[in-house]
Amino acid sequence: MIKTNNLKVTSIIPIIAPTDLRQVFPMSDAGREFVSRSRERIKDIIQRRDRRLMVVVGPCSIHDPAMAIEYAQRLRTLSSRVDDQLKLVMRVYFEKPRTTVGWKGLINDPDMDHTHQISKGLGIARSLLCRLISMEVPVANEMLDPITPEYVADLISWGAIGARTTESQTHRELASGLSFPIGFKNGTDGNLQIALDAMIAAQASHNFLGINREGRASIIRTAGNPDVHIVLRGGSRKPNYHPEDIQHTEEMLSKNGLTPTIMVDCSHGNSNKDYRRQPEVMEAVIDQVVAGNQSISGLMIESCLEEGNQKIGPDPTKLKYGVSITDACINWDTTERILLDAHRRLQKRK
Repeated sequence: MIKTNNLKVTSIIPIIAPTDLRQVFPMSDAGREFVSRSRERIKDIIQRRDRRLMVVVGPCSIHDPAMAIEYAQRLRTLSSRVDDQLKLVMRVYFEKPRTTVGWKGLINDPDMDHTHQISKGLGIARSLLCRLISMEVPVANEMLDPITPEYVADLISWGAIGARTTESQTHRELASGLSFPIGFKNGTDGNLQIALDAMIAAQASHNFLGINREGRASIIRTAGNPDVHIVLRGGSRKPNYHPEDIQHTEEMLSKNGLTPTIMVDCSHGNSNKDYRRQPEVMEAVIDQVVAGNQSISGLMIESCLEEGNQKIGPDPTKLKYGVSITDACINWDTTERILLDAHRRLQKRK
């Protein structure tokens, strides 16, 4: 018999169903109340009913749960000091889009050794999220694989669609059914219209293929997600956080019938891919808010316990503790300093 299917597939391995994983790592009633409350507060900020700024801050990606918990403990303490002006949400990204190839994140390859134990990765991810929610640390996550939200989405307070996937129909449809606010990044070349189109699409209802909690292929029907906004991350040619860029974005949002609410990513194109310039970008954005800008509602910072980054190498056990293995990050001391400074300056707003 001539074979015509799966000619380039080496294996198909079943994984644990979402409903089974949720039984292993259940969400408490207190956790559900906390996540629901966090989402509502973020919605209020996005819709500018709450004048605080949301700051999504944390490692570029999570590879070490112990490090993530230590970071969360520090962030929780800092949050109590700045909460009247800044809503801190921890960046807890388990999946990484790659320009070509590379480590795809904790869910895809939790042992960082190319064994791709995805069921194990899903378990580690959900276990960590449950721990963070029990600490009352709200969580932000990038939505990359359309299957994984069924495993972890109930624990997330805010989600991002990255620059490489904002133009993807699959991710726009996915965002239309998610239960939390979503930020769409502009394209890697700086194109804003890609993100605006994505926001319009995500606000609409859709029908598409996905999985249910039992892991069965299903038709997913969504009502549309009204809580979407744009994330300016700069482009390959220039950053886009300066006053003229913000004004242009406001005009584009208004022209497309969208709420003028903007998050600025202090990393990526806005820092010219130099992590050390993130404080400079943040200061310039805070300048605009203090001067009276009403549309800037959030900031994003790539931050870790220690600065810089490192390559995984042949022996993952020899990685330096507290250092990113993907994009370079500012360290905790710098993070605390710039957030406290932003808090101090924002207190002086009229």
